[in-house]
Amino acid sequence: MFLWIILIVYLAVMVGIGFYCKNKTKNVSDFVLGGRSIGPWFTAFAYGTSYFSAVVFIGYAGQFGWLYGAAATWIGIGNAIIGSLLAWIILGKRTRIMSKHLGASTMPEFFEKRYDSKKLKLVAAVIVFIFLIPYTASVYNGLSRLFESAFHIPYEACILIMAVFTAIYVIVGGYHATALNDFIQGIIMLVGIAAVVICVVANKGGLSDAMSALGNTPDSAGNTGTLNTILGPDPINLIGVVILTSLGTWGLPQMVQKFYAIKDDSAIRRGTIISTIFALVVAGGSYFIGGFGRIYATTDSADKSKTLINIIKGKPEFDAIVPAMMNEALPELLLGIVIVLVLSASMSTLSSLVLTSSSTMTIDMIKPFKKDFDDKKQVFYMRVLIVMFLGFSVILAMNKNAYITTLMSISWGALAGSFLAPFMWGLFMKKISKVAVAVCFVWGVGVTVVHTALFSMGWFPEVVEKVASLGWKLNIMSPLNCGAFTMLSSLVICPLVSLFTMKKDGSELETANKAFECIVK
Repeated sequence: MFLWIILIVYLAVMVGIGFYCKNKTKNVSDFVLGGRSIGPWFTAFAYGTSYFSAVVFIGYAGQFGWLYGAAATWIGIGNAIIGSLLAWIILGKRTRIMSKHLGASTMPEFFEKRYDSKKLKLVAAVIVFIFLIPYTASVYNGLSRLFESAFHIPYEACILIMAVFTAIYVIVGGYHATALNDFIQGIIMLVGIAAVVICVVANKGGLSDAMSALGNTPDSAGNTGTLNTILGPDPINLIGVVILTSLGTWGLPQMVQKFYAIKDDSAIRRGTIISTIFALVVAGGSYFIGGFGRIYATTDSADKSKTLINIIKGKPEFDAIVPAMMNEALPELLLGIVIVLVLSASMSTLSSLVLTSSSTMTIDMIKPFKKDFDDKKQVFYMRVLIVMFLGFSVILAMNKNAYITTLMSISWGALAGSFLAPFMWGLFMKKISKVAVAVCFVWGVGVTVVHTALFSMGWFPEVVEKVASLGWKLNIMSPLNCGAFTMLSSLVICPLVSLFTMKKDGSELETANKAFECIVK
């Protein structure tokens, strides 16, 4: 009963904030970017809460904590340093200044105005809409698993309820409501993560005993003494996870657009510190507790109270690990707070995703073909598209058998693999060609789609069997490693292709010079 009270109060507050912010949403800029007047605390928390959701807390922490033990904490540290600190330092100021100078409200619109190409904008908009759907589905997946465990609500019902509440406060309040909710949600996340870390470790006798027990637990290869070490049992594939989940944020439209909305340079400096600390606590704490998953697992089916994680053929249901740990380690009061924590993280991410997708489709795909498409009509279309986008995501999320990490990796691999290099180099280099940008789009989507067809869809079992038999240390079948490879390679492909494809008439350089007029040396 207590859990239900906490849940109902939380949802009521979120919806109330949506209606409170309704009067602040008067035009497209207000709805999408909060009028470009958002301060450092709100922007930093919006960035962090969009970054970390049930995908991290339930899916990634569970799976990679199981695979890498205590070394999984490096993923959280990488998220804080690469995904937050360096992203803000390198991209923050330039993105704010140039996007404002160009009058760009979305990432596809940035590509259009930076490279003077409507085709690039349309292609980018399609990529955003399609590949944000599996990411949204992964958030629903993680959130619904926890609710199913704590409230015994059917998985499908959880998904539908979350979709409805997210739609209400985003549709009504736009970015203002999202930013204010993100701030409240971020505070809940910080307090909740700290409490979970303490309880999970204390339940196993304290940090020393828990680490000792972890060292005595066999890893996936049957070896002991690896799960409590600094680099863990598989440092090579661990690096792939760090790269995807950290560097990937640099090319994700829902993350980068937070820099579009921030108020000024001083807000960026303060936001950098706030965002990094937030990431270190939330991501570091999440992966740290996930590292103890194996010492909470048991195959003793005779004692149902201790059968926390179903292990079939030596492989657990990864997305059930963290919920199972919390059910044992946390008292009811704290469990209720943590459920709100995961709900907070997930709803903030969902709101960011649906707002990014709907604004991209409206501004970049529909507006160019509509006459007399004023702000009122654009906001209306965005609200309709929010409902459509959530609907598609719900349908995909209904497949309970799809791992959270797989869905998110496909999304991040395609989006960041396509956008990271053209966006980052476009901020700092004038000699980047349209052809190079198009090649990056094809490369990011193409590699991701081919890899997914070969290794994730189950269509080519003979290929999977052949690759698995090679016994390579680097798991090329992993969608995470594929995403990391796609992003890193695009950073080389983009400037390299530009060397040979820049127009000799100087038109592309002239466009770049106009974009760089706002940059003060």
